[in-house]
Amino acid sequence: MLYIVSTPIWNLGDITYRAVRTLQEVDGIACEDTRKSSILLNHYEIKKPLISFHSHSGKVKIDKIIDQLKTGKNIALISDAWTPGISDPWYALIKEAIVEWVEVVPIPWVTAAITAVSASGMQSHHFLYLWFLPIKKWRQTLFKKLVEKDHTVVIYESVHRFIKTLWDLETYFWEDHHIVVWRELTKKFEEFKRWTIKEVKEYYEITPWKIKWEFVILF
Repeated sequence: MLYIVSTPIWNLGDITYRAVRTLQEVDGIACEDTRKSSILLNHYEIKKPLISFHSHSGKVKIDKIIDQLKTGKNIALISDAWTPGISDPWYALIKEAIVEWVEVVPIPWVTAAITAVSASGMQSHHFLYLWFLPIKKWRQTLFKKLVEKDHTVVIYESVHRFIKTLWDLETYFWEDHHIVVWRELTKKFEEFKRWTIKEVKEYYEITPWKIKWEFVILF
């Protein structure tokens, strides 16, 4: 049986009882980064064999995990944070497990996108999640398509492209367009900014040391 186990975004206390119990009972745990995952597992005193699976893992690694599942072993999938299969390399493995008639069981929680939408104050019954925007190819085409949108758009952005994305948003939606920027999601210094694009830009221009980790942007 393959368990899709959601883990905390940052705050280790956010994990569910069912997720902890599942991780305690499986035969092995497949994770993106064994070092990051060990922080969570050690916190809850979970000692299980770890299987590394990341974006560079190929078909051989998928087949190895599938073979274990087909022999009757129970394996849990965990991402570096939040729900596996959303913006991470687990899609190929999950799809292959389904093809091979392995039972797949989700242990739900949330993703950063859903968490941000819930507290944003923006329209939440109809929104579009786009993960990270294209770096070059199709980026401008995508923005042009979104200009006439009638729903909330949720994206993630890295520290390296955060300011550029704010400039792009200003270009296509104007400086007085209201957006929400979430920094340090679920951490001690978590910070929401529900301002205009201009105000957000000005804020980070005078506080550049706050441009770190990843951002969730809603517009």
